[in-house]
Amino acid sequence: MPQENTGTQAAQWYVVHTYSGYENKVKDNLEKAAENNRMQHLIQEVAVPVEEVAEIKNGKRTVSQHKTFPGYVLVRMIITSESWYVVRNTRGVTGFVGPESKPVPLTDEEVDVMLNSRPQADACKLVVGEEIRILSGPLENFTGVVESIDLMRSKMQVKVKMFLGREMQVEIDIDQAEKL
Repeated sequence: MPQENTGTQAAQWYVVHTYSGYENKVKDNLEKAAENNRMQHLIQEVAVPVEEVAEIKNGKRTVSQHKTFPGYVLVRMIITSESWYVVRNTRGVTGFVGPESKPVPLTDEEVDVMLNSRPQADACKLVVGEEIRILSGPLENFTGVVESIDLMRSKMQVKVKMFLGREMQVEIDIDQAEKL
């Protein structure tokens, strides 16, 4: 069980394991439990890490939110026996992430990665030199070869095969292309 708060302890982020699909419900339950037990000074913030994902559905680009870490919720709190008990016994919580379910605080870098997640290389399944088909826009259904990928801007340069064997370099959104 956690040590008692000496009054000078700063709140830190911890990871709580939940049933997958219940992250938002657990977030609500934790916030209500903190309020009902008058522990907002100990259980200060609850977050479900999400990222925006652009998809092509029915030929239209849509942006939806996906949970970055399904089955996990972040809690910024000061660990005391009481706060640990409230979080651990909140409906939907299966335990803290750490050895033997003992809470281990996240580093600032880990918190930054988890809460401010940007699409990275694994978000782009295409590689330079690969042949693709353009899914939308004025060049829809044209094929081409990936020349370069800019993950920060979610764009790629593609050499498109045009009429009579001519090629033209164009810039498109990463989500506008699929592997052939």
